[in-house]
Amino acid sequence: MNQTPREHGGEHDFDFLVGHWRIKNRRLTKYLQGSTEWENFEATGTMNLILGGMGNIDDFIPETWKPGFVGMSLRIFDPKTQLWSIYWADNHRAVLDPPVIGKFSNGVGIFEGSDTLEGKPILMRFIWSNISKTTARWEQEFSADNGQTWEKNWTMAFTRA
Repeated sequence: MNQTPREHGGEHDFDFLVGHWRIKNRRLTKYLQGSTEWENFEATGTMNLILGGMGNIDDFIPETWKPGFVGMSLRIFDPKTQLWSIYWADNHRAVLDPPVIGKFSNGVGIFEGSDTLEGKPILMRFIWSNISKTTARWEQEFSADNGQTWEKNWTMAFTRA
Protein backbone atom coordinates (compact mmCIF):
# COMPACT_ATOMS: atom_id res chain seq x y z
CA MET A 1 0.00 0.00 0.00
CA ASN A 2 2.94 2.40 0.55
CA GLN A 3 3.68 3.59 -2.97
CA THR A 4 5.61 6.60 -4.14
CA PRO A 5 3.14 9.17 -5.47
CA ARG A 6 2.40 8.89 -9.23
CA GLU A 7 3.47 5.26 -9.67
CA HIS A 8 -0.19 4.78 -10.68
CA GLY A 9 -3.12 6.92 -11.85
CA GLY A 10 -3.06 9.38 -8.95
CA GLU A 11 -5.85 7.99 -6.79
CA HIS A 12 -3.31 6.36 -4.47
CA ASP A 13 -0.99 9.37 -4.12
CA PHE A 14 -1.69 9.73 -0.40
CA ASP A 15 -1.60 6.01 0.48
CA PHE A 16 1.87 6.58 1.95
CA LEU A 17 0.17 8.51 4.76
CA VAL A 18 -2.09 5.66 5.94
CA GLY A 19 -1.41 4.83 9.58
CA HIS A 20 -0.05 6.52 12.69
CA TRP A 21 2.51 9.34 12.72
CA ARG A 22 4.61 11.49 15.05
CA ILE A 23 4.75 15.05 13.73
CA LYS A 24 7.39 17.69 14.51
CA ASN A 25 5.92 21.12 13.83
CA ARG A 26 7.67 24.41 13.17
CA ARG A 27 5.23 27.30 12.82
CA LEU A 28 5.48 31.08 12.50
CA THR A 29 3.64 32.76 15.36
CA LYS A 30 2.21 35.45 13.02
CA TYR A 31 1.40 35.09 9.33
CA LEU A 32 2.19 37.64 6.62
CA GLN A 33 3.46 40.21 9.10
CA GLY A 34 7.20 39.80 8.57
CA SER A 35 7.48 37.67 11.70
CA THR A 36 10.64 35.67 12.32
CA GLU A 37 9.40 34.11 15.57
CA TRP A 38 8.88 30.37 15.23
CA GLU A 39 7.28 27.93 17.66
CA ASN A 40 8.07 24.23 17.76
CA PHE A 41 5.80 21.49 19.06
CA GLU A 42 5.01 17.80 18.68
CA ALA A 43 1.76 16.25 17.51
CA THR A 44 0.34 12.89 16.50
CA GLY A 45 -1.77 12.01 13.50
CA THR A 46 -3.63 9.04 12.10
CA MET A 47 -4.81 8.76 8.50
CA ASN A 48 -7.43 6.37 7.15
CA LEU A 49 -8.76 5.75 3.65
CA ILE A 50 -12.41 6.56 2.89
CA LEU A 51 -14.70 6.40 -0.16
CA GLY A 52 -13.25 3.09 -1.29
CA GLY A 53 -9.78 4.62 -1.42
CA MET A 54 -10.76 7.72 -3.43
CA GLY A 55 -10.32 9.85 -0.33
CA ASN A 56 -8.82 9.91 3.11
CA ILE A 57 -9.20 11.63 6.44
CA ASP A 58 -6.68 12.27 9.18
CA ASP A 59 -6.50 13.84 12.58
CA PHE A 60 -3.92 16.22 13.99
CA ILE A 61 -3.54 16.29 17.78
CA PRO A 62 -0.84 18.54 19.28
CA GLU A 63 0.68 17.39 22.54
CA THR A 64 1.18 20.82 24.14
CA TRP A 65 0.29 23.53 21.61
CA LYS A 66 -3.25 24.89 22.13
CA PRO A 67 -4.49 22.39 24.74
CA GLY A 68 -7.61 20.57 23.55
CA PHE A 69 -6.99 21.47 19.89
CA VAL A 70 -7.93 18.82 17.33
CA GLY A 71 -7.60 19.32 13.58
CA MET A 72 -8.40 17.19 10.56
CA SER A 73 -7.67 17.02 6.87
CA LEU A 74 -10.09 15.64 4.30
CA ARG A 75 -8.65 14.72 0.91
CA ILE A 76 -10.75 13.72 -2.11
CA PHE A 77 -9.46 12.57 -5.49
CA ASP A 78 -11.35 13.49 -8.68
CA PRO A 79 -10.70 10.77 -11.27
CA LYS A 80 -11.89 13.04 -14.12
CA THR A 81 -9.42 15.85 -13.45
CA GLN A 82 -6.79 13.63 -11.75
CA LEU A 83 -6.58 16.30 -9.02
CA TRP A 84 -6.82 16.14 -5.24
CA SER A 85 -8.84 18.60 -3.15
CA ILE A 86 -7.60 19.03 0.43
CA TYR A 87 -9.83 20.56 3.10
CA TRP A 88 -8.94 21.52 6.70
CA ALA A 89 -11.12 21.89 9.80
CA ASP A 90 -10.43 22.16 13.51
CA ASN A 91 -12.40 22.31 16.72
CA HIS A 92 -11.46 25.94 17.47
CA ARG A 93 -13.16 27.41 14.40
CA ALA A 94 -15.48 24.51 13.44
CA VAL A 95 -15.59 25.35 9.71
CA LEU A 96 -14.36 23.51 6.64
CA ASP A 97 -11.75 25.76 5.01
CA PRO A 98 -11.74 26.27 1.22
CA PRO A 99 -9.72 23.55 -0.50
CA VAL A 100 -6.27 23.59 -1.95
CA ILE A 101 -6.21 21.63 -5.21
CA GLY A 102 -3.35 19.91 -6.99
CA LYS A 103 -1.40 16.76 -7.71
CA PHE A 104 1.92 15.00 -7.34
CA SER A 105 4.63 15.22 -9.97
CA ASN A 106 8.06 13.59 -9.59
CA GLY A 107 7.32 12.68 -5.96
CA VAL A 108 6.33 16.22 -4.88
CA GLY A 109 2.73 17.27 -4.30
CA ILE A 110 1.74 20.91 -4.82
CA PHE A 111 -1.75 22.07 -3.86
CA GLU A 112 -2.96 25.67 -4.12
CA GLY A 113 -6.12 27.62 -3.40
CA SER A 114 -7.64 30.91 -2.32
CA ASP A 115 -8.59 31.81 1.23
CA THR A 116 -8.71 34.86 3.50
CA LEU A 117 -6.53 35.85 6.42
CA GLU A 118 -7.96 38.44 8.79
CA GLY A 119 -10.48 39.41 6.12
CA LYS A 120 -7.91 39.86 3.33
CA PRO A 121 -7.65 37.56 0.30
CA ILE A 122 -4.60 35.30 0.16
CA LEU A 123 -3.31 32.36 -1.84
CA MET A 124 -2.40 29.25 0.09
CA ARG A 125 -0.04 26.45 -0.93
CA PHE A 126 0.63 23.01 0.58
CA ILE A 127 3.73 21.09 -0.50
CA TRP A 128 4.30 17.38 0.23
CA SER A 129 7.85 16.09 -0.29
CA ASN A 130 10.59 13.77 1.03
CA ILE A 131 8.14 10.88 1.03
CA SER A 132 9.24 7.41 2.08
CA LYS A 133 7.61 4.49 3.90
CA THR A 134 8.59 6.04 7.25
CA THR A 135 8.86 9.79 6.65
CA ALA A 136 7.21 12.71 4.87
CA ARG A 137 7.39 16.49 4.89
CA TRP A 138 4.52 18.98 4.63
CA GLU A 139 4.90 22.75 4.19
CA GLN A 140 2.38 25.57 4.13
CA GLU A 141 2.95 28.88 2.36
CA PHE A 142 0.81 32.01 2.05
CA SER A 143 0.92 34.80 -0.52
CA ALA A 144 -0.72 38.21 -0.12
CA ASP A 145 0.37 39.43 -3.57
CA ASN A 146 -1.34 36.88 -5.84
CA GLY A 147 1.61 34.48 -5.86
CA GLN A 148 4.45 36.89 -6.62
CA THR A 149 6.03 36.09 -3.25
CA TRP A 150 5.36 33.32 -0.75
CA GLU A 151 5.89 33.12 3.00
CA LYS A 152 6.60 29.65 4.37
CA ASN A 153 4.80 29.66 7.72
CA TRP A 154 4.43 26.05 8.85
CA THR A 155 6.40 22.85 8.31
CA MET A 156 5.70 19.35 9.57
CA ALA A 157 8.20 16.48 9.63
CA PHE A 158 6.32 13.17 9.76
CA THR A 159 7.87 10.00 11.20
CA ARG A 160 5.91 6.76 11.23
CA ALA A 161 4.90 5.85 14.79
